[in-house]
Amino acid sequence: MADKSLNRTELVAAVAADSGQSQAAVNGVLDALFATLSKTVKEGTKVTIPGWLAVERTHRSARSGRNPQTGATIQIAASYGVKISAGSKLKAAAK
Repeated sequence: MADKSLNRTELVAAVAADSGQSQAAVNGVLDALFATLSKTVKEGTKVTIPGWLAVERTHRSARSGRNPQTGATIQIAASYGVKISAGSKLKAAAK
């Protein structure tokens, strides 16, 4: 597990420094990216950035489960989740 992390503020500052843009401009682009990503995935469309990542909505069927405290059987409703897959360039950068 990595000991280091990069929060949003640090990411915005790093991208702004690398691109020569203002932090406000980069922050606006990130907001627009995440809004578009959320809307698109909610509609069920897969978003792919070749070589970097893919994001898609997944469906989980209804199933029965067990309450760990009482042992009673419960019904778990069908729901949606999100699957994020790393692309080849991102996997190579992690090596």
